[in-house]
Amino acid sequence: SASRISTVMDLSTATATTTTGSTAANGYSSPRDSSIPSSFTKFNSALTAGLLNPMSPPPPPAMLDKTRSSPTLFEMMASEADTIGRVPVQIQNGVLPSSSSSSSSSSAAAVAARTTNGNHLVISAQDKQALAMQRISDLLVIRSPGNQFNDPTSSDVKLTLSSKDGIIITMCVHRQILVAHSRFFAMKLSDRWSKQQLPPSSSPYIVEISDCDDVEVYIETLMLMYCRDLRKKMMRHDVSRVLGILKVSAAIGFDAGVLSCLEYLEAAPWSEDEEYRIASLLSELHLENVGATEVLRRVSVEASSNGNSGSSNGGGSSNDEVLLNLLHIVLEGKDEKARRDMKTLVSKMLRENSSGNDLRKESLYLACDGCLHKLKRQFLQAAESDLENVDQIARQADNLHWILDILIDRQIAEDFLVMWASLSELSEVHGKVPVVHRFEISRVTARIFVGIGKGQILTRKEVRCLLLRNWLKPFYDDFAWMRRASKGLDRYLIEDGLSNTILTLPLAWQQEFFLAWFDRFLNSNEDCPNIQRGFEVWWRRAFWRRKEESQEPARLRIIASATENS
Repeated sequence: SASRISTVMDLSTATATTTTGSTAANGYSSPRDSSIPSSFTKFNSALTAGLLNPMSPPPPPAMLDKTRSSPTLFEMMASEADTIGRVPVQIQNGVLPSSSSSSSSSSAAAVAARTTNGNHLVISAQDKQALAMQRISDLLVIRSPGNQFNDPTSSDVKLTLSSKDGIIITMCVHRQILVAHSRFFAMKLSDRWSKQQLPPSSSPYIVEISDCDDVEVYIETLMLMYCRDLRKKMMRHDVSRVLGILKVSAAIGFDAGVLSCLEYLEAAPWSEDEEYRIASLLSELHLENVGATEVLRRVSVEASSNGNSGSSNGGGSSNDEVLLNLLHIVLEGKDEKARRDMKTLVSKMLRENSSGNDLRKESLYLACDGCLHKLKRQFLQAAESDLENVDQIARQADNLHWILDILIDRQIAEDFLVMWASLSELSEVHGKVPVVHRFEISRVTARIFVGIGKGQILTRKEVRCLLLRNWLKPFYDDFAWMRRASKGLDRYLIEDGLSNTILTLPLAWQQEFFLAWFDRFLNSNEDCPNIQRGFEVWWRRAFWRRKEESQEPARLRIIASATENS
């Protein structure tokens, strides 16, 4: 625009003037000294007086003039939205008009300035339009030798594309190529339509397509019709651009383009965001008959099972069998660090699936029974002073702790509690096994206490009482070792869980367990969990409320007597 050109000229003049003023300040004469503005003369005087010397005093205010002969770059960017309106921009045969070229160049410079001067890139609508115009112009101009796309000398169709944001593109294409590759153009450019147009021998057909979602993608789709090796051309694009080309190709009936896009998507890697977009677009376009099933096999079990390729065992396996196999691999792994990492990964994947239909309850308890059987065998051997393979006690206890976490997450841990509370044969010989080998078992008991205390495991009071009778004393014996040897152990969480577990019992049973803890805590403070909070709750329940209940009948009698006297 005229205002844009005037601004640039002013900036150029100011630059030239600054250069001349700097020459004069260095002691050289210039024939153009008389044309130097007064503001630059005062600036040079201030510079000569030592303005840039940090040890010199500041110059007098009279030497500095705040007026400028040209606007700053920031002012040019601020006034850009006012000087450039949102008007349709038209490209003829890949060449931008002169005004559009200057506008796009200025906008590109503004974008570069914003990128340099700020940490965040903020692109306005005008800048985006200018950049898109420049990319489209380069796309239309640059073509390989022998390619007739957008060749005005040999084309017989002048195609105009317009987008919703005001970009209008006119290009030269060939009717024969469009009809041969696209069912949409074959119908629109049929012989009947051509006879109705009746153009002169030297005039091309005029075709207009409006409201395109992305003009640039539409042009790239048309360019593929002129390409001999579509697969090689696709390798230059990313997944996002191929999805755009696939959508346009399906809309205009460009079957070769659709197949090339699907072949690319089947072989190229995807990100998680791209995976969602691919699945959504393929379900929207309904391309199952032309190869979309091959693409979806990567993310769909149904598509894999319906296909002919792949292993027969993997295609027919259910999710339950696959996950159960993963559980056994983790439970039997040799490398401890790798086992810990894989336990965390599998737990995370199972937790993310909120449906819980991928792994049956029976499968989890089947794995649990295997670990418990090995634990009982090794623990009873160690109780008889047979310490061969004694490390399996800690290993299987850790496996049970992991499975218990999965059961609690899925709210199916009640049967585990019943099974663990009934292991009196292990709790009775617990003291015969060295504490360094047995303390991992008490971690399982502690996890059950936390689950009951948080309401994650709900079972009958008889089962809860049996758990405490069989496993509370072994838990006290191992608490000191468990605290020192287990990394990341939350002592306060376990103590609250134990307190709440005891408080869920009837009041007479609470008294038994809290008085036993009181005696033990006074004799071994550091080696015993502190459940003082639960003890205080029991005390208030047992004595304060009992006292209030004993006073309640007397109050009733007094009130009744007062009522009779009145």
